[in-house]
Amino acid sequence: MRRILALTAVASGALLAAMSFAPGAAQAQTWPDKPITFIVPFPAGGGTDAFARPLAAHLGNQLGKQIVIDNRGGAGGTLGAGLAARAPADGYNFFIGGAHHAIAPSVYPKLDYDIEKDFIPVILIAQPPQVVVVNASRTSATTLKQLIDEAKAKPGKLSYGSAGNGTSHHLAGELFKILTKTDIAHVPYRGAGPAMQDLVGGQGIEMIFDGLGSSAAQIKGGRIKPLAVAAEQRSPAFPDIPTAKEAGLDGYVVSTWYAMWAPKGTPQPVIDRMTKEVQTAMKSPELTEIWKNNGSAVPNVAGAAFGTFLNAEIKRWAEVAKASGARID
Repeated sequence: MRRILALTAVASGALLAAMSFAPGAAQAQTWPDKPITFIVPFPAGGGTDAFARPLAAHLGNQLGKQIVIDNRGGAGGTLGAGLAARAPADGYNFFIGGAHHAIAPSVYPKLDYDIEKDFIPVILIAQPPQVVVVNASRTSATTLKQLIDEAKAKPGKLSYGSAGNGTSHHLAGELFKILTKTDIAHVPYRGAGPAMQDLVGGQGIEMIFDGLGSSAAQIKGGRIKPLAVAAEQRSPAFPDIPTAKEAGLDGYVVSTWYAMWAPKGTPQPVIDRMTKEVQTAMKSPELTEIWKNNGSAVPNVAGAAFGTFLNAEIKRWAEVAKASGARID
């Protein structure tokens, strides 16, 4: 009798385990059976879009379901992040953010989300370096050293644009000011796209500390001038642009990385499936070429490794924010 009861208990436990796993597993097998939404927290035309849109298009074909880009700009990318955190965790909503969201906790006193607690890290999708770009009609500088000298000669007179307060463009500019001991005014926009429009048009700003992905087309078109990439090595896509160290500024290494998260509660089997699908897509010749043209290699950081990377970035930018005094009230 005891043996029968024991066997019954084991069988019941196995059944309960199977039942607890079945919903997620079954969903992963049928997923996706409707369109997927990528929430992008910046207006169209910025660096996030430069990677999110081709990835969404390729994944849509790969999965056989449409992937919709939902641009929700504002507040340095934090508005869209808050919306994404509250989106249904049903496997059909994903958040495409980036370095900005590792910076925000240090410069915004109140956020309606926690990037580490309200999201599940899925995968790092791109990691292009920052590039210092100027409008040649607004500054005579043709080298990074000349730009630094001009800024020192005109304290507070030059200005740089960013995708918004608390974004990587903003903190990259503040780090630049700390390292060069210069006073350059910050002009925040509602995204990298609007900032780039003003730089190209010669309206109000002399420079942007931009992600190479969103500057690439304008650099190739000759509409802005790159002075240096904030990387250890030159970009294979732009071998003529010197590194900041080569241009005379040691220690200025910044990447504007982009990544995918899922709202907390999203079934893990679906996240695992999405991770594999994204990895497959980014190995395709089509996306590999787009990434290269945007100045980014294809990173291989997903899941827990991405979570560790994110935590390190949050700590790094907290130090820059503290040193610069950058804070958004």
